[in-house]
Amino acid sequence: MTIRAVSQPPATLRAVARPRCGKLVVFFTRGMSLEGWHHAGILEREIALYRELLSDPVDRLAFVTYGGTDDLKWAHTLPGLEVLPNRWKISPNLYSVLSPWLHRASLRDATVFKANQINGAWSAVLAKWLFGRPLIVRCGYLWADFTAHLGSTRLRRTVSRMIERVVMRRADRVVVAADADAAVVARLYGVVPSTITVIPNYVDTTKFRPLPEFVGERGRAAFVGRLEAQKNVEALIDAVAVLPGVILTIIGDGPLRVALEARAVRSNARVEFVGRVPHAELPALLNRAELFVLPSLYEGNPKALVEAMACGIPVIGAATTGIREVLVHRESGFLCGTSSSEIRAALVEVLNDAPLRARLRDGGLRYVAERCSLVSAVQRERELLAELSAA
Repeated sequence: MTIRAVSQPPATLRAVARPRCGKLVVFFTRGMSLEGWHHAGILEREIALYRELLSDPVDRLAFVTYGGTDDLKWAHTLPGLEVLPNRWKISPNLYSVLSPWLHRASLRDATVFKANQINGAWSAVLAKWLFGRPLIVRCGYLWADFTAHLGSTRLRRTVSRMIERVVMRRADRVVVAADADAAVVARLYGVVPSTITVIPNYVDTTKFRPLPEFVGERGRAAFVGRLEAQKNVEALIDAVAVLPGVILTIIGDGPLRVALEARAVRSNARVEFVGRVPHAELPALLNRAELFVLPSLYEGNPKALVEAMACGIPVIGAATTGIREVLVHRESGFLCGTSSSEIRAALVEVLNDAPLRARLRDGGLRYVAERCSLVSAVQRERELLAELSAA
């Protein structure tokens, strides 16, 4: 099986002229908008890749979003960005089917279409059918697997698997975030392995890096993520509650925040709820921590984990899908179970072993530099766009 892996190209290769991609059109995840990215504090993170691609090889860029006309105000974030919002205010499901036709005037002169996630990627498949342009389908996680984890009905799981199969088989190139996902796509969906490219979620290492002006506070652990059942934050709070001298900083928001705050109070755990913060503020918050913990029950290719590693913070992660594919136990991270007692044992061991923390820190930094830098992600995206533009 031949699956493309991420590599850091030599400077001589980066200098070689490539075919230009006249216009790249990106279809957003169903229901997502530029305003939604901004509200979640991830706007800058998400557009960093496209800012680099606009200099080489993309001449023009268009985003098909699910926001209303308010999304138009974000067009200034990138030079030459055309925002194609849901100005008709129709439901996301209907808009996902009609958007290629509604935006036909702009899509006709596209060079390449790209779907940002499987959920909603059928819009890009319809656009390919209408206008005959090549299609890149990216998935940071396998949608059907997440549907199963969420405990959806058998019908919903079956439909999501069918949609995922159809979308990927209609794509000219499939981009996944992990080697394990690439193997699943090739085996279950019959996608030709040579058309699958592995590009892990990237991190801008010029921003997410060790900051000498901040010193990790002894005993401070950090968590970043949406406060929902998947993230298993209840077990993390319970683990911290009986550890004197340990303070937990929880960065993020979500439907379980009120319940988690009450749990922390009841258990006398030392927990600080920061809420959502702009993405640019995360490096400083992470650098103030001695540890980062991600106890999720499952993940795709967790960006928060990689960002913590890029900051030189030793990380503890649950040995679950998506996390165990990133961390090598006791080398780039420390793997543990998902129960509060297992998380607690991991915290105690890592906090009490300075040489281990140093090894995890160095291993995490190496992993990010080799696989997850924005520079390497941009290079692989450029190669894909050049191939399809030339074709």
